[in-house]
Amino acid sequence: MSKVLLLIVSAVLIILSLLQSGKTEGFSGAFSGSKGLDLFSNTKERGFEKTLSNATLVTGILYIAFVVITLLSQ
Repeated sequence: MSKVLLLIVSAVLIILSLLQSGKTEGFSGAFSGSKGLDLFSNTKERGFEKTLSNATLVTGILYIAFVVITLLSQ
C-alpha cells in the first residue's frame, strides 16, 4: 500500500515541478554568473504561482515521509 502511495505522490510531485514557471535565464545562466540566478532574493509569488509553489512544497514533504515509511517497513 505504501509503495502505491509513494508512486502516486512521486508522479504528482513531478507534474507540479514541471508546471512551475522558470525563474532564471536557463541552465547556462546558472554557470555564467548572470543576474538571473539569485538564490537569496525575495521573490513575491502571487495567485496561482503561490498556490502551485505551496502544493509542490507539501507534496515534497509527503514524498520524503512516504520514502521513509517505505524504507522502514521493509
